[in-house]
Amino acid sequence: MAAMLADDAFRAAFTRRTFLKGAGAAGLLAAIPVGLGGCSGPQIDTLARILIVGGGTAGITMAARLRRACPKATITLVEPSERHYYQPGFTFIGAGVWEPDDVWMNERDLVPAGVAWLKDAVVAIDPDHNVASLRDGGKIVYDFLVLVPGIQLNWSQVEGITRETLGLGNTHSIYDFEGSVRTWKALQDFARTGGRGVFADTWTKHKCGGAPKKICLLGEHLSRKLGTRHRLSFSYFTASKQLYDVPHYTPRLEEIYRERDVPVRLNAKLTGVDVDAKKAYFEDRATGETYTETYDFLHFVPPQSAPDFVRESGLGWTEGKLADGGWVMVDPKTLVHKKYANVVSLGDVAGIPTSKTGGGVKKQAPVAVENLCAIISGKEPTAAYSGYAACPIITDYGHVIMCEFDYEKKPEPSFPFSWMDTRKELRTAWWAKRFLLKPYYFRLMLKGWV
Repeated sequence: MAAMLADDAFRAAFTRRTFLKGAGAAGLLAAIPVGLGGCSGPQIDTLARILIVGGGTAGITMAARLRRACPKATITLVEPSERHYYQPGFTFIGAGVWEPDDVWMNERDLVPAGVAWLKDAVVAIDPDHNVASLRDGGKIVYDFLVLVPGIQLNWSQVEGITRETLGLGNTHSIYDFEGSVRTWKALQDFARTGGRGVFADTWTKHKCGGAPKKICLLGEHLSRKLGTRHRLSFSYFTASKQLYDVPHYTPRLEEIYRERDVPVRLNAKLTGVDVDAKKAYFEDRATGETYTETYDFLHFVPPQSAPDFVRESGLGWTEGKLADGGWVMVDPKTLVHKKYANVVSLGDVAGIPTSKTGGGVKKQAPVAVENLCAIISGKEPTAAYSGYAACPIITDYGHVIMCEFDYEKKPEPSFPFSWMDTRKELRTAWWAKRFLLKPYYFRLMLKGWV
């Protein structure tokens, strides 16, 4: 039985009509046009050694496309994890929509045939000599490098918190699989018992910037469904200068927070937590003022950066806004490294000025593969990425603001949302996120077909 069905207040949401709507949404998969993946031209006749560092969304997608584009190449993928998580599902776990086992598959079942998977971790890269060092002491020599190790969660940068102590003092985060499981139990208890909920994002670039907003709004809606909203207060703290930085969608999102009596404080950097006293410590990034907020339930986002081995490899930006996080120094259009032409990078670790989302990887991967094929063939990389990112912001159990935009923060809606007013909450977007996007991800995107 689904986690949400444990409470009678939700039973009415899962009627026969709901099931049929969900089945219809899933059936849209058959209508999605699919391509051949890989290069937009003939296959590349190369015996090159291609190393893919990371087996997450970007790594598996690139592996599938490159296997078809370069059938004679030696392609090696290094990834230490046995499980591959559909990370957008962590919000649904934390809100009780999905069970924990709904969001992962075995990594071995996703690695394409013909790609060698090393269940190990890269700990160092020497881009001058094309060598990657492994945790077990081994080394891999490559001709071309696809650098997609994902993002590093720096829990210790919030004083008083570690990944291992998540849950103590009712502090939670859906940016971790186990953390999302704990969040759902704690969110139910909080909604029933009452008190003050504090929701905070982080001051660094981070993946899925909409996630902390989603869990806040879902928690608020949960309390209304249970009839306990009068016993709770919700406050949202963002380290940014505004609630959301995409003008097309921001006004309605701000309205929703006002309508639901969820005050928003800007420039709020979470610096520490006293889990025993249930106090959260903040610094105002504009004034330098420090202040303390008491809470009964706290959800926070850990600071994030490129993995340490990337930061230490000389592959990251050395100046500008992206230097602090060690994000990989690639051209924002071609995704080719600006110093090492045999390196491409995409996904969360790429140092490009856009949101870090799985939807972005969908548009980045074809560009990265086409440009890598061009480089292998001795040609100039010309394919260009628009900066597309997708951030479906869940506003309640049943509605989503479907945010899709490019580098210039201009809307770039995809089918079928190009026919709709995506500034507003959409029931259709909820059905897509609830029933369509996960099978789309596992069955099509990771296989390189879309």
